[in-house]
Amino acid sequence: MKNVIVICGATATSKTKFAVALAEKLNTEVVSADCMLVYRGLDIGTAKPTKEEMRGVPHHLIDVAAPNERFSVGDYRTAALPVTEKLLAEGKQPIICGGTGFYIDSLLYESAFGSAGASEEIRAKYAAVLNDAGKEAGAAYLHRLLTKVDPESAAILHVNDVKRVIRALEIYELTGKKKSEQNDTKTPRFPFRAFAVGFPREELYRRIDSRVDDMFSRGLVGEVEGLLKSGVSPSAQCMQGIGYKEVIDGILNGVPWDVVKETVKQHTRNYAKRQLTYFRRMQNLTIIPHEVLENDETLQFMENLI
Repeated sequence: MKNVIVICGATATSKTKFAVALAEKLNTEVVSADCMLVYRGLDIGTAKPTKEEMRGVPHHLIDVAAPNERFSVGDYRTAALPVTEKLLAEGKQPIICGGTGFYIDSLLYESAFGSAGASEEIRAKYAAVLNDAGKEAGAAYLHRLLTKVDPESAAILHVNDVKRVIRALEIYELTGKKKSEQNDTKTPRFPFRAFAVGFPREELYRRIDSRVDDMFSRGLVGEVEGLLKSGVSPSAQCMQGIGYKEVIDGILNGVPWDVVKETVKQHTRNYAKRQLTYFRRMQNLTIIPHEVLENDETLQFMENLI
């Protein structure tokens, strides 16, 4: 079986550009692994790749869910696994591209997170927190607890994704290990090689700030207003994503727009930092310097590895 290729890493590190260049060279297809790109109508705030950026390379698992839908890791695996297996059966090397670590893990490993068992007592304890503190305050409190014991998992999970936050806390209590560490002992479903584009921290933050400025210039506020007017709830899972949640604060709570923009930048920088920590643990990972992103020799080097 050929290796599955994984292009992962922090936001704003040219993952799509990298994946498309490699897909063109290998005549293969891209399977997106981004928890925001699954939603239709969320284009600007997710930096969803355009047709021009895809350059004719087929991309899967983009625009597969309505904005008001909940889309879980299990939903992702159910949808992405048959696509990946089909490409392998056709003799192609699927390129899994994205920054949502749980999505990637669920696809690469046979039973990611499933071996820790379950405890109704632990779940009931955390459910009681929600009942006592109220849904919003309780969810925030549980997320803070998770941040203390497993910051990598907390960085990936939305505050309002209470079910998975509780599951991550449960795994930690049952095993003494972070959910984000569980794959260290898992057997991969497929042989794979992983790559990430490396940027100096200062350059990464500059790219993030520039991307956020561009999102607002392109109409992020109007995109969120349109989603709300179409009936998408401010509490919908998709609206908890960075950029959308802060803009909603501006629309509904009157937060000044300069404050909203700076908050989006800071939240994105924080998220990128945690993503880097998460993916640093990935097996078979090679860091590619950003200066040689589409260099023919670099692509040939990668082709030799995979």
